[in-house]
Amino acid sequence: MHNLKSTFDRIKPIIKESIETAPEYGYCAAQNSHYFGYKFHGVCSLNGVITSFDLSKDNHADIQYLRDIEPYYANCLMLGNKAYLDSEYQLELFKTRGIQLNTPMRSNQKNYRRQPALFRKVRKRIETLFSQLVDQFVIRINYTKIFVGLATRILSKVTAFTLLQFLNSINNKPLNHIKHALA
Repeated sequence: MHNLKSTFDRIKPIIKESIETAPEYGYCAAQNSHYFGYKFHGVCSLNGVITSFDLSKDNHADIQYLRDIEPYYANCLMLGNKAYLDSEYQLELFKTRGIQLNTPMRSNQKNYRRQPALFRKVRKRIETLFSQLVDQFVIRINYTKIFVGLATRILSKVTAFTLLQFLNSINNKPLNHIKHALA
């Protein structure tokens, strides 16, 4: 069995300027895997343009990002993944900010209902955007030694991605076909 503690001791010096910026271990239920580092959180428009993003340690709950950004959004519909399933918080969010948070239900939940097709289509577009950041912009691989370097590299990759989307929009090409933006 792989010992996470011994791996942590070897990796510890990377991005360890302070306890606030040090990476942590986390768990991804969707991929059923443990990993070491940071989480990338993002808010996208319906057409797949990133409007807000942040990094957090892997061991922080995803819902915390939503708590951080909720003051900047009001009276809107937000689609989230299963990490945002919290009916009490969803109700609080709607009462205080007018934000309707829609997340797909887990198949083993009581009164399971499949998410509407339109929402699934938008979620697929957003998941594709994140896949493009991972595959084409290699956002997961960074060899920086300090947190500011990591944040700068991620910011530059998101900016480049958004610029390619903009070039597609002014050239009447599909927005998220970024491979062909400069062709």
